[in-house]
Amino acid sequence: MALAQAAPARVREHLLRAASRQFVEGDVQHWWLPQTGAGVRTHISDDCAWLAYTVAHYVRTSGDRAVLDAQVPFLEAPPLPITEHDRFMIPDHSAEVASLFEHCARALEHSMRVGAHGLPLMGTGDWNDGMNRVGEKGRGESVWLGWFLHAALTAFIPLARDHGAGARAQAWQAHADMLARALEQAWDGDWYLRAYFDDGTPLGSHLDTECRIDAISQSWAVLSGVATPERAAHAMQSALQHLTGHPQGLVLVLAPPFEGAGPDPGYISGYPPGIRENGGQYTHAALWTVMAVAALHDGTRAHGLFHDLLPITHALTMRDARTYLLEPYVVAADIYSRPPHQGRGGWSWYTGSAGWMQRVGCETVLGIHVEGTELRIDPCIPADWPAFEVELAWRTARYVIRVENPNHVCRGVTRLVLDGQSMAAPHHVTMSDDAGVHTVSVTLG
Repeated sequence: MALAQAAPARVREHLLRAASRQFVEGDVQHWWLPQTGAGVRTHISDDCAWLAYTVAHYVRTSGDRAVLDAQVPFLEAPPLPITEHDRFMIPDHSAEVASLFEHCARALEHSMRVGAHGLPLMGTGDWNDGMNRVGEKGRGESVWLGWFLHAALTAFIPLARDHGAGARAQAWQAHADMLARALEQAWDGDWYLRAYFDDGTPLGSHLDTECRIDAISQSWAVLSGVATPERAAHAMQSALQHLTGHPQGLVLVLAPPFEGAGPDPGYISGYPPGIRENGGQYTHAALWTVMAVAALHDGTRAHGLFHDLLPITHALTMRDARTYLLEPYVVAADIYSRPPHQGRGGWSWYTGSAGWMQRVGCETVLGIHVEGTELRIDPCIPADWPAFEVELAWRTARYVIRVENPNHVCRGVTRLVLDGQSMAAPHHVTMSDDAGVHTVSVTLG
């Protein structure tokens, strides 16, 4: 998604490549080896929601609706019973070929199975692969996946309607509405639960001694747009209170870490407390926290957190560098939060986190959004920023954007001028592929 504006042809190619690793039943290989096609079939639940979510972002950014009609084959292999966590194999290529739209539709529909609380089945992990025993028996549910699946469905429903799939769009909307009602029942008083184990035991409750609060359930309550404004703000305030500043400069994925006191969530508890997903900073999730804070219009706090996540911030002195022990110019997957490893980085050159960092910097903070031929500018910056400039290369043209903040606000465009001509609200620019240089003046207030 981070490359959809800068390198749309490469994104298109990869979307079709990824779709080709989907089984006819709708689930996908969790990972695969491109040389042979060998890979692993699992019950991990979020894989299927990402294809439609990412395709919708690519189409919105590039304007390339024709990609939905591109024909892509499926894979075939014996089904994976719930008693088998995963299977490494080389699947067969199916004779069945379908459009990318159909691949996305099958993936979404594979994700729509729910448990007793009306929430998506967790399977053997969702975004957090390490929580592989929460729903291993096929009954556990993921609150986070409920938020994310809702976002994927609502992003893809307009494409379905435009594609002539009105019945599917209607069914997906009904499911999204049901998810919204079920998700509100996962409110725990000050934040949202993370999941339910197979036996119905909540995970991520204030009553827990481990994983009392999990970051991604709170951030996606905001980013999905589903939670009420009051609960969304309250949940993020709780996340900031419990997951930032302990230790200073880190944004934790959950707290407290797993140490064997409660039900077994999976291999995440095999990491020492404060290492990787087990209560460390997992940068991928931390960037979603920044996005959610910005979505609540707190540009000062969002930028402060973003600054803390930059790799150079962890190596400003020789002492810091000797603690961090990673390159200061690439993004780390994780940073450890407890002694004796506190402040040490792990797994550098992590492209998943780097992609989200690029999006948060350019889209969330600076507010530069490309949507087909439209340029939408919606910054969320620190109140003390007086101004900033961006130069955007778009096709053959260049757009030089200057944003002024005379009233020291975090968000809110009051005026936009393109090449000397004032644009009416809503403030956006229709771009021209004309090899020209255009100036855009934006005023916040």
